[in-house]
Amino acid sequence: MAEAYHVRPLARPFEATVSVPGSKSQTNRALLLAALARGRSVLHGALFSDDSQVFVQSLRRLGLAVDTDELANAIAVEGTAGSIPAAAAELYVGNAGTAARFLTAFLTLGHGEYVLDGVPRMRERPIGDLLDALAGLGAHVESISRNGCPPVRVWAAGLHGGETVVDARRSGQFLSALLMVAPYARSDTVLRLESRLASAPYVAMTLGMMRAWGVEVVVGGDPASASPDRPASYKVRAGQRYEPCHYEIAPDASGASYFLAAAAVTGGHVRVRSLALAQEQGDFGLLSVFERMGCRVAIVGNDVELSGPASLDGVDVDLNAMSDTTMTLAAIAPFAIAPVKLRNIGHIREKETDRISATVTELRRLGAQVEEWQDGLVVYPSVLHGAEVQTYDDHRMAMAFAVTGLLVPGLSIADPSCVAKTFPDFFARFEAACGGVPS
Repeated sequence: MAEAYHVRPLARPFEATVSVPGSKSQTNRALLLAALARGRSVLHGALFSDDSQVFVQSLRRLGLAVDTDELANAIAVEGTAGSIPAAAAELYVGNAGTAARFLTAFLTLGHGEYVLDGVPRMRERPIGDLLDALAGLGAHVESISRNGCPPVRVWAAGLHGGETVVDARRSGQFLSALLMVAPYARSDTVLRLESRLASAPYVAMTLGMMRAWGVEVVVGGDPASASPDRPASYKVRAGQRYEPCHYEIAPDASGASYFLAAAAVTGGHVRVRSLALAQEQGDFGLLSVFERMGCRVAIVGNDVELSGPASLDGVDVDLNAMSDTTMTLAAIAPFAIAPVKLRNIGHIREKETDRISATVTELRRLGAQVEEWQDGLVVYPSVLHGAEVQTYDDHRMAMAFAVTGLLVPGLSIADPSCVAKTFPDFFARFEAACGGVPS
């Protein structure tokens, strides 16, 4: 475990111009779509992190040719038109949830036997709803431990298609995974949604990216209010094929959130280069929350600028569509002049860690007054003191609480290397930004 990172408090408002890496959500979707296409696709602005690297390594283990150029932030994939060259493989995805879900669906298109596994925490993260939906489309899949979690075994003989019900309350990634592989099923595929969809903007992102590669999906009903009495549906016509393309990955809105929060909580100003290109990412919606808390937000060309107020207002917000920003908001919530209530995020208890419990525990460690319930938390205005914040091998815990440390002397971050999951050089960029140097 790496030595703790000691945050240096700021004696002035945060002022910086920053760049952030490419979107994890877009990079991993693009990797799968490129693998499914027939021919060579190139991803520009791609994220190079633990999560994307395990996806690349898995594609190579399955027999696909993948070339990476980290200096140019580019990845080239020779797509195999929906086939999988390897007839058997064991895939290790660490704690990358997108890789686990997207690759599980992809494996059903092959012909052979495959096993997918990860770290101990991955073996606690539910994937049963995806396996059930795949079984409904004719796939032979199982949770080896029979607990609805990885490791997963796939006996693949192609995907039949047809109609299946998808329970996406825990994760919209289950639906995204099914949508992306559905064009290669033998018959048309209809995915029925009979419950509210978690992180709906990321499914919209999936549909937009599929369209960019040449595949259309017909959406029926309203996914935002789906129920057994009023189901929504996604129909994917069989025989459609992804065409190779050059795809530009937008900056990661989740990664940008920490720099935006630093300006918001210190009454400072930040400019994030090219962030306006990330508007289809759910976490871009955090900007509207910051506006409700008193910040001024402006789009200048493709850049986004945020100026923080003299003091932050409290807020009551449904974060279901942008749940990765929960820790970002919670980490600055004690400095608001009224309570900050974050709700409809029960599904984040099944992320890299139980994010609600972890966030509440660490806020209390710093002296904050917090209430926790199954579906969210509320943070009250509090006077904080220094402590070593535990990160639970969760990158977002480390990055969010680094922002808290700008106002709290003596705060340190345990195991800062966990940020390698999505933002390997976060602390270098954070220090540069705190020093007023463009990063």
